[in-house]
Amino acid sequence: MTRRIWESFLTERDREVFAAAGYGAPQGFGKRPALLVVDVNYFFCGDRPEPILASIKRWRNSCGEDAWVAIKIVKQLIDNARGKGIPVIYTTGASRPDQWNRGSWAWKNNRNMEDVNTKTPANLSGSTIVPDIEPGPRDIVIAKEKPSAFFGTPLLSYLVLLGCDSVIVTGTTTSGCVRATVLDAFSNNFRVTVVEDGCFDRSQASHAINLCDMNAKYADVLPSSAVLAYLKTYPADQFQLPTGAGMTIG
Repeated sequence: MTRRIWESFLTERDREVFAAAGYGAPQGFGKRPALLVVDVNYFFCGDRPEPILASIKRWRNSCGEDAWVAIKIVKQLIDNARGKGIPVIYTTGASRPDQWNRGSWAWKNNRNMEDVNTKTPANLSGSTIVPDIEPGPRDIVIAKEKPSAFFGTPLLSYLVLLGCDSVIVTGTTTSGCVRATVLDAFSNNFRVTVVEDGCFDRSQASHAINLCDMNAKYADVLPSSAVLAYLKTYPADQFQLPTGAGMTIG
């Protein structure tokens, strides 16, 4: 197997412990998946590919160039899921213009009040999903206020309505909103697959170690090549998706 991204961060003791304790066993895909695209918006990607230290000058939460590498992977996953009629569910932030409902988000970042303006210096709404992967009329978009896509949102009820037993998770940040979403999906007894190269983070170490931990206990962390191969063999039109009638893109 290809060397995993977290291998260089593990000690020999770590490897021995995981092996001896039985962690990291593959669980396999479910039978009725939904593709989750977590927070791939301007706030976390910036408005163009550029080095992270340049991007965070204008977009304090940007993951820089790593975001735009992953976006290409996410687009392939979305295109394949749509082609099979698999639900594609996006999340993005939902903040009041005065940021009052940000609540505890304000406690750990001294640049938080930069988001009071609804438009960034690039004159773009930070919560807008990047155009490269913009939602289609039959996709589902969920606004959230906290890291998990499940917390305070209708996501769980939508998955029940769709008859899903599993989720394929992509997006950002690996250590934050992706991980929180994965743990809540796991806690609700969904089979979870995380797309290793379809997720990204502003910290390379956090990205790698959180993928390692999720793979050990909560999910199968797989390369996009394996997930795309699964999607290509999936039988088409197994879900009753929204019709998209009356919906507009953008």
